[in-house]
Amino acid sequence: MPAIRPIDVGEIRLEGEIGRRVDLTAEGNMLAVDLEGEFLAPFREPRDAAPGYVGLGHFLDAASRLARHGRHEKLAELRMRILRAVRDFQDPDGYIGTFPRGHRLAELWDVHETSHLIYGLASDFMLWREGAVLDVARRLADWLIGAWIAAPEKVPGDPVMATLDSEPAMLAMYEASGDRKYLDFCTGFLKLAEWDRPIVLGRWKRIEGHVYDYLSRCVAQQQLKRWRPDSRLDGPTRRALEFMLRGGGVVISGALGEHECWHDSQEGLGLLGETCATAYFIRLLHVLLQQSGDSLHGDVMERAVYNALFAAQSPDGRRLRYYTPLEGPRAYYPRDTYCCPSNFRRIVSELPQMVFYMAAGGVLVNLYTACSAQLTLPGGGALEIRQETDYPRCGEVLILLEPEAPTGFSLDLRIPRWCRGARIAINGQQVTPAARPGSFLSLERTWRGGDHVELSMPMAPRLVRGFRAQRGRAAVMRGPLLYCLNPEHNPGLAGTDPRLLVVDPATLREEGDCCRVRAWGPGVHYPADDPELDMLLSAFPDPGGTAVYFRVPVPGDDGLVPDELLEAGDE
Repeated sequence: MPAIRPIDVGEIRLEGEIGRRVDLTAEGNMLAVDLEGEFLAPFREPRDAAPGYVGLGHFLDAASRLARHGRHEKLAELRMRILRAVRDFQDPDGYIGTFPRGHRLAELWDVHETSHLIYGLASDFMLWREGAVLDVARRLADWLIGAWIAAPEKVPGDPVMATLDSEPAMLAMYEASGDRKYLDFCTGFLKLAEWDRPIVLGRWKRIEGHVYDYLSRCVAQQQLKRWRPDSRLDGPTRRALEFMLRGGGVVISGALGEHECWHDSQEGLGLLGETCATAYFIRLLHVLLQQSGDSLHGDVMERAVYNALFAAQSPDGRRLRYYTPLEGPRAYYPRDTYCCPSNFRRIVSELPQMVFYMAAGGVLVNLYTACSAQLTLPGGGALEIRQETDYPRCGEVLILLEPEAPTGFSLDLRIPRWCRGARIAINGQQVTPAARPGSFLSLERTWRGGDHVELSMPMAPRLVRGFRAQRGRAAVMRGPLLYCLNPEHNPGLAGTDPRLLVVDPATLREEGDCCRVRAWGPGVHYPADDPELDMLLSAFPDPGGTAVYFRVPVPGDDGLVPDELLEAGDE
């Protein structure tokens, strides 16, 4: 399949579950935070002791993209308020940050904070094409380059993520300005093509195993290939994917890492699934999908979005999580600043560009959600395309096409690996042969106004076999959704340790948005006695969820299936 490109964020209007999450992020969070007190004040009055990482550049990046999405007029005002403040903060030498002279560059997070301001400004310029914004970005990027080259010994070497995201910032500046000095700094001084670190398990010493830092540089290396192809750029990404998808590095929710660092035991407790790591995992999959057209990247992206990412957001959108474990209570992060809340906002603002992609032959449908888009076809004609669906609550998707004139192009539909027996009809006529799970089904024809495609994906609940720390246990999934036990919905289980429950695979069934299964309690002689406990399981983003895996009578029972995405599940 040829290379693919994302659509402009302004070309699509999201509805459905993804659209709802975008609205929650915009209205419930971004428009509700104390912008002045939390994000602007540290820059307005720089101090020797900075308040830690703020994330103003992250916030600007998300506000710019969501304002471009066009659903929230107040976000356009918020964007302008941030830009005016940032211009006012800029010193004559170009610096914008939270430290006074004498402390700049050398203090932890100054390079990171500065880099993300550069990235946010460059991203804003590419979305809105306002020259004054690019001027501010240039002066700040030039200050960072000059200061860093003049005194590289000042830049902290510990922890390893002290200079996190400096490479993406310079690549964004090159893309925005066309000035090769930013690309040369990234490759010559920062030596991005030479970066090649092993997977290090656990949180030790210099925190070499930091997932967010590793994936950020993988994304930057993949982006660098657009301008300077180099065989070395693929090594770290291949290593990371192998570890994540085949080596136990990703858990069933699509989250990865423990205490911010690489982890492969499959344990679900504690500081599991940093939101920053989830965001960059999704971003890397987005880049790889464009390069390869491999539906696996869309399948994994879908898993991470609907489970790990959305579980990091409170039902009203106001609070966000730093970690989202599989087992035990979950906590909301008490601050609006710092990396995880800011990276959550950023990746949610990018989701509109992960639904449809443009390929040389036509349109690729990656994520299923109610939406409408106005696209320009490869041949130059206009196309209005709409999805009508309640996905992921159901697997029925209606795609309506309105080209401005009869036009030949390919409509490629992602058929998820979890889906067996998908059916496709064009204008009511069944398409043969049947769709193959784990591929893009290409529907190539001359499309006319009023044409429609019906995609039906059966979504029977399934018990997915656990491995490593979860060996002998299983988790309930339905379509892309993982399910969890919320004690508040199950008063009959009060006081019972969910790790001791044994579920009866034969009783698993769908019930509305939930799944229901019967289980044997601790000490019961199964299967001689009928399971006496009734369990109602809700989708993983349920904020009260405390357990995902449950024991099964016979771990190798035919009622269990391996995880179709995480190949280590076959162990």
